[in-house]
Parts: sequence; structure tokens; C-alpha cells
Amino acid sequence: MKTYCIAAAALLASAPAFAQMDSVTAFNTDNEKGLIQSIAKIEKKTDAFNLYFNMHGNFKADWNGSHFNEGKFQMQQFRIEAKGRIAPWVSYRYRQRVNKGDDPKGYRDNLWNSIDLAEIMLNFGKWDIALGKQCAAYGGIEFDLNPIEIYQYSDMVDYMTNFMSGVTVGYNFTGRQQLQFQILNAYNTTSRSMYGDYEKSKLPMVYTLNWNGNFSDVYKTRWSASVMSETKGAQMYYFALGNDFKISDKVGAYFDWMYSREGVDRKGIMTSIVGGTDPLKNTAKAEYMSFILHFNYRFLPDWNIFCKLMYENEGIYKTHKAQYDGEERDIRAGKYRTALGYIGGVEYYPFKDRNLHFYATYIGRDYLYTAKAKSFGMENYTTNCLQIGFIWQMPVF
Repeated sequence: MKTYCIAAAALLASAPAFAQMDSVTAFNTDNEKGLIQSIAKIEKKTDAFNLYFNMHGNFKADWNGSHFNEGKFQMQQFRIEAKGRIAPWVSYRYRQRVNKGDDPKGYRDNLWNSIDLAEIMLNFGKWDIALGKQCAAYGGIEFDLNPIEIYQYSDMVDYMTNFMSGVTVGYNFTGRQQLQFQILNAYNTTSRSMYGDYEKSKLPMVYTLNWNGNFSDVYKTRWSASVMSETKGAQMYYFALGNDFKISDKVGAYFDWMYSREGVDRKGIMTSIVGGTDPLKNTAKAEYMSFILHFNYRFLPDWNIFCKLMYENEGIYKTHKAQYDGEERDIRAGKYRTALGYIGGVEYYPFKDRNLHFYATYIGRDYLYTAKAKSFGMENYTTNCLQIGFIWQMPVF
């Protein structure tokens, strides 16, 4: 399975605040008739209210190396989404993850963390403005897709905080070129729970400049640069280059590159390696780099396959001292871990006018530690997962 990586992915279009990064793998459900309309024979005459159930359910079997862990049925994702346009210049979007576990009320924005989106969008000619809780305008094609369509994110995206409150201003140079500037809260919880015992920033914000480009629908870009105030005197710098290619009507690909340089480890991966058993602070000077390569081939109208490869490096960009199990140690600069991912499967679409699809997929991950990490007791390991399930952004109305 590591050598032959085939899978299906018809990635549903998630409608972000502004640009829609459709690709050969994307299936837009805006024109799919809602169930209430189909059952009650109601003709829908307005776009003021659209209701969706975003579902991803499966049977999942996990094992590490040759050791089988467990198999279970689960609803991996379930989100309720409502969106609409109440005037030519005003639209809205709300989405909440129903099956999110521990979900305290947001510390900064006073919203439950299970709420992904609670925003209104304003359009004034070439200008767009989004207000409220929204998705960060980070670059990357995969980052912009509907979460129910992702079988496994890279570590970079998996450990990111994606939905925060703030404002985005976008300028559409043409119908195919857009620039966005966004300011959001840097986090939804407290500084202490996010980073540990550091002095908090008085203005913890993330500032992002994003470019969405479309070149004759053959090549699309979603690039961004961000700077974030983490704690007092510590910033995170994040860059992402998303590139989508339509090779033919049946074949497509995307390539994402992401890099994060963090004054205080925001994602917590490096802290779990060098931070000791009970760290009071997240480790400092962490960096992460991720590459994602995805190929898609819709070889028959009802059948789709894809292959996805992930390569990630995680380490420390500057040597510093830190407490480890009560002792001060040097945290040396360099790479500490390489994470490899390989995903493949097949999807079947039984209906021509609905995005409901069934799938079978394999997900493999290898975690390889360097000598620096092994000095902290880390050991290489492998995870494997088989999934059989369904995905449907069900249009209710």
C-alpha cells in the first residue's frame, strides 16, 4: 500500500468567505435540490436560506505496526450549516460541528469552540468584507476544502487553530484575481492553556495577507503570509503556497507547501518531544515544514481514485535552554522528526445529481525521529488505518 497509493476523492467545495477554489476534485452542491424540496415538491424561489448537513461516517480499523488497536463505527464529522444571501450586498454563513467533544465557551470571542463560522459578508463592487467568526485566510488548497472531505490532514493543519473571530477585507482586481487582508484573534482560549506560563500578549492577533489567483481554470493559487502575536515578545510567522492544477477534465492535482516559525511552540508537537512529562511552558523556537501532493483521476463518471502523499519536518530553529523533568537542558537547533503520510482509496458516486459518495481508503503514517529526539526518549513508530464509509453534504433546503 505504500507503493501503490490509489484513492478516491471528490472534494466538496467549501464556500469560504470569498474565493472558491474549485478543482477537478471539487463537487459543488449549491445547485443540488434540497430534500424538503424533493419530498414536498416545493419550488425554491429564494437564496435567502440554505440548510446543509455535512456528514462523514465510517467503519474505522487502526493498528500500529503489526499490533491491531481497535475497530469501530463512528461519525467522524457532522456539521450543521446554514448560509444565504438576503440582499445583493449582504450574505451570511453559519456552521457548527455537532460531534465536537470538549467544547467550552470561547474565552475571547464568547462563542462555543464547536462553532466554525458565524459571519456576515458585505459586497461593495470590487470590495468584500467579512465580519464575525470565520476561517483563517491561510493559503493552501487542502486547507480551503470542506473538512468532511479530508481523510487525514497533515500535522501542520491538524494542529492549527482554523476558526477565529475578526474581520477580512478583500479586493477583487478581476473576477479571477483577489487580494485579502485579515485580522483575527490569535486564539479562542486563554494564553496560559495555549502556551503555558508565559507573559501573555496584550494584543494577541494574527494578520494575514492572502492572494487567490485563477489562470484560465487550468492553474489556481492560494498563497498567504501571516504574522501572529503569540505571547509577549514572541511571534509566529506562517507561509503557505497552495497550487491547484487541472490537467484534464478527468485528472487534477494540487501541491501545498507550508512553513511555520514559532517563537513559542503553538502546535505542541515539539513540546511533546522535548518538553518533559509535565512542562510549565511550551518549548520555544519551534519550526514546521509540510509538503502535500495530491493526484485525482475520475476514470469513470461514477468512480474516482486519488493518491495523496505528505512529507513533514519538525524541529527547533535556534538553540536555547529549557527545563526538562526538573533539570535545565540545551534544546539544540535542528530537525527532530520527519512525518510521512500516504493515503489511497476509491470513491463511488451512485447519483448524477447528488454529491453523496461511498469510499474505501487506507491511511498510513511513519514517524521517524532523529538522534536529537531520541535523546529525549522518542522512538520511531508507524500507524495504519482502513476506513469504509460515506460522505455527504446533504442539502436539506
